[in-house]
Amino acid sequence: MSISATEFKAQCLRLMDEVARTGQPVVITKYGRPMVQLTPVPATPRSLFGYMRNTVTIKGDIVAPAGESWSADLGEVDARASAARTHSTTDAARISRHNPRPGRSRS
Repeated sequence: MSISATEFKAQCLRLMDEVARTGQPVVITKYGRPMVQLTPVPATPRSLFGYMRNTVTIKGDIVAPAGESWSADLGEVDARASAARTHSTTDAARISRHNPRPGRSRS
């Protein structure tokens, strides 16, 4: 829809209500050239917080133990954790040997 600025001044409030109701923009012209466009304010997007509410169903007891034995429960040492500790100790010794602290001589 297009309307002249003179007509818009006379019908401003009615046009604002119509645009809000229909969602259709109105182009306001001056001397036949489009100058501005009256459009409805876009709807505020809903928050992402809680958007998946009521979409998940919990079946069974989610707090009870799964019945699977873990190495930590049995007192065993995890092989990967042990290897990581060994490598970090070795790396620290190698770094300190190649980068002595300032003011210290290597002997």
